[in-house]
Amino acid sequence: MTDVTDATTARTAPTPDDGLRIADSDDSGPVLAADGTPLKKSLRRALRTQKLRALALIAPLLIFVLVTFIAPIADMLFRSVENQIVSETLPRTVVALRDWNGEGTPDEDVFAALYTDLVIAAEFKTHTRLGSRLNYETTGISSLFRKTGRRVDRFDTDIYTKQFTALDPAWGETATWMDLMTADGIGKILPETLSSFNGWISIMRADDKVPADEKVWDFVYTSLYRDLGKTPADAIAAYSGPGAALLQKTQPAVAGFESVKLSDLFIKVDEDWGSQKVWGTIKSFSSEYTSGYFLASVDLQKTPSGIEPVPQDQQIYILLFKRTLFMSLMIMGSCILLGYPIAFLLSNLPMSKSNLLLILVLLPFWTSLLVRTSAWKVLLQQQGVINDILVWAGIVANNDRLVMINNQFGTIVAMTHILLPFMILPLYSVMKTIPPTYVRAAKSLGATNWTAFWRVYFPQSVPGIGAGSILVFILSIGYYITPELVGGTTGTFISNRIAYHISSSLNWGLAAALGTILLVVVLLLYWAYDKIVGIDNVSLG
Repeated sequence: MTDVTDATTARTAPTPDDGLRIADSDDSGPVLAADGTPLKKSLRRALRTQKLRALALIAPLLIFVLVTFIAPIADMLFRSVENQIVSETLPRTVVALRDWNGEGTPDEDVFAALYTDLVIAAEFKTHTRLGSRLNYETTGISSLFRKTGRRVDRFDTDIYTKQFTALDPAWGETATWMDLMTADGIGKILPETLSSFNGWISIMRADDKVPADEKVWDFVYTSLYRDLGKTPADAIAAYSGPGAALLQKTQPAVAGFESVKLSDLFIKVDEDWGSQKVWGTIKSFSSEYTSGYFLASVDLQKTPSGIEPVPQDQQIYILLFKRTLFMSLMIMGSCILLGYPIAFLLSNLPMSKSNLLLILVLLPFWTSLLVRTSAWKVLLQQQGVINDILVWAGIVANNDRLVMINNQFGTIVAMTHILLPFMILPLYSVMKTIPPTYVRAAKSLGATNWTAFWRVYFPQSVPGIGAGSILVFILSIGYYITPELVGGTTGTFISNRIAYHISSSLNWGLAAALGTILLVVVLLLYWAYDKIVGIDNVSLG
């Protein structure tokens, strides 16, 4: 017995070659790996290495999804609220408009800020983009900004330049301006002038010119005139930096200068600058982020007095959302009614015949979507094949042909044909897994054909209906080509309006807001489906 025990012990005792070093019986330390590190630490390191290796394998796919799917969606969400172009193009005007109460036209301070901003924006060619942005909210603003941008540098503000240089030739020297505008504390007594001068400097640098070699522009002198007229004399007297004596000499003389009202100059260019609606639009959309796009997506608008509905004849988006949901549900229901019998037939035929018929189901995928949609135009038009057959059969009169195209009916018929395979395939894959013995057993127990189908077969095919319904509904709710070709004015979807804003009106913010709302609606319907039916009950076979 002792020999057997010794042999067993010798057979099971660990050796240095086993990869582990076991501590002595009286050693309470951790189990060590072959390299002397604790076993737990070695295992964690090996597991981390495996995870990093797995991450490296999926990294290309992950990056591809982030770049082509997640990033565009994030960009779309951002564009639906982004509105920085107003505050970037008219920074001084936005600040000046904060004190405007929204009634009448703004005061002269606002027009002075607008004058400086537009001179700078016209040089950088950003005023046209701003006009296009605000034109989405109020028609006509785009042409207003373009017209004013062409004429703003010809305003009669050179009278200030002439009067300042006539008073003291030093005002005509750029070196004087350089010394004055770089002095400490000058922004406290000449804030508008410093802002305008910095704007002029940015123009010179953008044109690759040396500011010291150029003459200061008229809009800077206009700002100097306004600052010297508003700054208290004691503040000027307290200033002791470069150009102090020149400022103290000039301020008393400014009161006798010939002046011009900037508001009159703007209104002379275009009377719309005296419109309360134009200024209300600029103020309403002056913040960097706006809810205006989302409000427009539900037929509302931002005004200085608050949120208001758009005029009745311009309310279109709520109607389009309702129409999109209604027609998508109709298409889904049509696909269920037509696809269920076909899938049932395919699943119960012999394999050789079902495979042949399945090829016919997949055959439309080999034909261009544009060709299939165009074929329905030929079939459904008033002089088309279907109407000709109905007239030949005497069902309809020749002068009373059916209107089946360029309406909702044409869209539903064409899209049902296009999306029908997406309903048949999930149904077929699920029905193929239902054992036929269940129905035979129900019939052997006395059930009629209908009872056996409804009580035994149909409940097992519901997961296929759920999968097909989700596929068809989500595909149809975002369809574009087919409604565009056969939908006319009453059969188009919200996706057609999104495409219009992306490619034609270039209102990407509104298109992004519409797309975001559509995405949220789909997610809410998906969540509701999961709560009512259960996404676990959806099966593709």
